[in-house]
Amino acid sequence: MAPITNGAPAPKKRIAVMTSGGDSPGMNGSVRAVVRMAIDQGCEAYCVYEGYEGLVQGGDLIRQAHWEDVRGWLSEGGTLIGTARCKAFTERPGRLKAAKNMIDKGINALVICGGDGSLTGADTFRGEWPSLLEELVKNGDISTEQQKTFQYLNIVGLVGSIDNDFADTDATIGCYSSLGRICEAVDYIDATAFSHQRAFVIEVMGRHCGWLALMAGVSTGADFIFIPESPPDRDWEDQMCDIISKHRKLGKRKTIVIVAEGAHDLDLTRISPNKVKDLLSTRLKLDTRITTLGHVQRGGNACAYDRQLSTLQGVEAVNAVLEATPETPSKFIAIIENKIVRNPLIEAVKSTQEVAEAIKAKDFKRALDLRGPEFAEYHQAYMMTTATDQPALRLPKQTHMNIAIIHVGAPAGGMNSATRAAVAYCLSRGHTPIAIHNGFPGLVRHHADEPVGSVRYVQWLDVEGWISKGGSEIGTNRDLPSKVGMGETADCFNIYKFDALFIIGGFEAFTALSELRKARPDYPAFRIPMMLLPATISNNVPGTEYSVGSDTCLNALTSYCDAIKQSASASRRRIFVVETQGGKSGYIATMGALGIGAVAVYTPEEGINLQMLGRDIEHLKQSFAKDKGQTRAGKLILCNEHASETYTTEVVANMIREESKGRFESRFAIPGHVQQGGTPSPMDRVRAVRLAVKCIQAIEQYAGKSKEEIMEDDLSMAVIGVKGISVVFGAMERLEREETNWNHRRPKDESWLQYKKTVDTLSGRPRPEDCCTSCGKKR
Repeated sequence: MAPITNGAPAPKKRIAVMTSGGDSPGMNGSVRAVVRMAIDQGCEAYCVYEGYEGLVQGGDLIRQAHWEDVRGWLSEGGTLIGTARCKAFTERPGRLKAAKNMIDKGINALVICGGDGSLTGADTFRGEWPSLLEELVKNGDISTEQQKTFQYLNIVGLVGSIDNDFADTDATIGCYSSLGRICEAVDYIDATAFSHQRAFVIEVMGRHCGWLALMAGVSTGADFIFIPESPPDRDWEDQMCDIISKHRKLGKRKTIVIVAEGAHDLDLTRISPNKVKDLLSTRLKLDTRITTLGHVQRGGNACAYDRQLSTLQGVEAVNAVLEATPETPSKFIAIIENKIVRNPLIEAVKSTQEVAEAIKAKDFKRALDLRGPEFAEYHQAYMMTTATDQPALRLPKQTHMNIAIIHVGAPAGGMNSATRAAVAYCLSRGHTPIAIHNGFPGLVRHHADEPVGSVRYVQWLDVEGWISKGGSEIGTNRDLPSKVGMGETADCFNIYKFDALFIIGGFEAFTALSELRKARPDYPAFRIPMMLLPATISNNVPGTEYSVGSDTCLNALTSYCDAIKQSASASRRRIFVVETQGGKSGYIATMGALGIGAVAVYTPEEGINLQMLGRDIEHLKQSFAKDKGQTRAGKLILCNEHASETYTTEVVANMIREESKGRFESRFAIPGHVQQGGTPSPMDRVRAVRLAVKCIQAIEQYAGKSKEEIMEDDLSMAVIGVKGISVVFGAMERLEREETNWNHRRPKDESWLQYKKTVDTLSGRPRPEDCCTSCGKKR
């Protein structure tokens, strides 16, 4: 479409999207989402190439984007529309050119994905917009009609930054992909360090923000970390060496120290990796090496979470643009815990900049507070679980508890991370952690085995290396207390004097806790605090919107589908129907489809019928007919294993092949238990640590209480969960009664169901109301 130069109003709202600042994995997902959502909403989409430089230069650097232009972008790293530093835009004449170029193209809304500098520039641009238009009219560059037509500029920000250094959001686009690179590198280094009993000092990015260093420390079990928001004490050299020496004396063969590139001491003197290395080498006589990861942290494809985040935020950005009024202040799209929200842009930019100011002023408490409660909780969890002997944390002896830890259900990534954190926290507080091996059958049938029974007291060194291990190191089992005997289970509780039970697992674990709760009146042994941390790839536990292990599963599924898509792309005219796990919950299928850009997704909640298949097959026919070979991106459909008893994955693939009449091919693929993942994802590791510590802290509140007092407290048996913007404990009795669909083994209300519509919208899947019921063609 030709640019508007005659003052006529744009026939449709025109929304431009650009990426600016440093690139981050997931930026392409946000561009794809903005372009397709804008088109779906009847708008025209434009891409601004090379960031603000493209906005200032104009011309072919601002061009219309069509539906197929962004096909296959989800799996690409970096930013395909480019980014560049632009000094011209920092000055008013440059912004004047940018305004003229936008009006020439008829653009009246701008979505910007970048860091705090980029978003600050965007808000400045919006604030100046009326005066810029006045100057353009005065100079004769635009007409008064154009000034009236484009008198308001809507701007929405998306935060793309691997440092996760932006205020009022828990995660920025790209940060978990970057953390994944760090964890992968440290895991590799860990093996070498163990083999040679070496120490490694790892430098990670983070000039003013220690998020990457902190989370790397949490998710790799590092011995010591240095972050700019919380410098170590003045005697940090002695403190670090003391901790590492104790770990070595306990038998630990390796040492990992994480240093943020912006690390410094209380006097703001930089703490360099070389300084740390010299200390470890000279004082502790350790064979010490330095690894600086550099831009490896920034590159590569986006992980599943960043693909989902960028997609959902891109969709919300378009909604925010369409709903904005001239009085609406500039917003940016954030995520708080598990909820996508719109937050004021200028306040967040101000808070972000205040962190650096607080650090410069040596007000480190304020700097830590400005990072938000989640950052502070992770920092506290790390400090409480990293060192073996911390007298200041130890509770009075009369409040010490015997805390049993058990895994129930199928294995899930992060189970071991949660166990390690629970054990370390218990030991730091003076509690006795007891591991129950192989679930309830292990407890009842093998607790007295010789030479080693299934009930074992755990020391720190036993679990020290578990944080990066997949599966379940203490074993897990699906059998419930009712199957192995409720009385026998109670007897074992009494024999080992359990004061509390920490359960890690999925729906079977939830069911087990329900059985124990109902048995409390008959068995006093069960009148102890019991906490459940949901850990299952299916994410189907009532009381939470997130289960440990589900992110690892989605990463494994995404990698598998990327490889399948490559195969489909090679022949161009091929579609794969991929079967996903998840039981009778369609969470994995839906979120997987969101992250890979699937053509369609079939879930148990919606089921499959002939009309649905007819519409989808007709859509595929039309899609392949329009494909002239300009792109070789493959097509995928995700089908949950229980979406239909009749229309199985193989049947669906065969029906598509039959109806294609040779115009395209159809295959099916079943990744199976590959989806349980190998090494847990960083998100599953860090959340497992945080939630495990919270569970043990909740258990501690019952120390010294009578069995009757515990019985009367509904929260003495609870599920920890992420719900909306909060981490909450849900009482089991209420969850069983109000929130559980027992027949289908899932929550009654599943928050992710809203994203099914997003998958359909961004894939272009036809809506039922728009199609003929008999042939599936669009009316």
